[in-house]
Amino acid sequence: MALKSYKPTTPGQRGLVLIDRSELWKGRPVKALTEGLNRHGGRNNTGRITMRRIGGGAKRLYRVVDFKRNKHDVEAVVVRIEYDPNRTAFIALIQYTDGEQRYILAPQRLGVGDKIIAGRKVDVKPGNAMPFMGMPIGTIVHNIELKPGKGGQIARAAGTYAQFVGRDGGYAQIRLSSGELRLVRQECMATVGAVSNPDNSNQNFGKAGRSRHQGKRPSVRGVVMNPIDHPHGGGEGRTSGGRHPVTPWGKPTKGARTRNKNKASQKLIVRSRHARKKGR
Repeated sequence: MALKSYKPTTPGQRGLVLIDRSELWKGRPVKALTEGLNRHGGRNNTGRITMRRIGGGAKRLYRVVDFKRNKHDVEAVVVRIEYDPNRTAFIALIQYTDGEQRYILAPQRLGVGDKIIAGRKVDVKPGNAMPFMGMPIGTIVHNIELKPGKGGQIARAAGTYAQFVGRDGGYAQIRLSSGELRLVRQECMATVGAVSNPDNSNQNFGKAGRSRHQGKRPSVRGVVMNPIDHPHGGGEGRTSGGRHPVTPWGKPTKGARTRNKNKASQKLIVRSRHARKKGR
């Protein structure tokens, strides 16, 4: 997929860069593979806001994605690649030889008409799924299980991947894109290839104000509040920063140190500072 930019004929299109989805399926998803998705707006069972700045958002249908890939040794054909509003990656509709249809995460370089399969011993090509015990070292994978049979939990976002770098006893060593090295059981399944839509992080929504469409409520900054509501509130004209040196809940503000001196991590920081000073 490529990125497309717009001429600024309107203020909302200035700086707007989106992903070209012309190659994706333009129809409705498979109804049998969808569920209703209820949004709670950050409220709990009593109606109180427990997670702030959540609200609004476009109405969505949830696509049931097969993260387990537990239908082994049955070949499937990619019917189409679809957009999924519930995730950053694209999804692929596959149909098995027995007629069953499922959604899976679409890896890069997977096209319509390609054949994929899951099993203990399968070819190493994008879309195929296998346990680590039958996978060659150095393979790029995604949708990695942490527990056998639970379904993929690692490397599911757009453009993400991990690399199978070695074996250690009954465990497989995988290196994440962050550089972290994780150990998982060799019985865990993983899908070959990197996740689709790698340009997702490069798109820029411009100034069109789509935050509420994404389910983000506005956050009121303390500087626009009154002194009774926030330590940074109050002031005449363009004055900002507040007049109260201590917050209403008893914490000092204005850059005062609030970290607990007795925390183990804080003691390590203090020791490292002393060591640097002695080195000088």
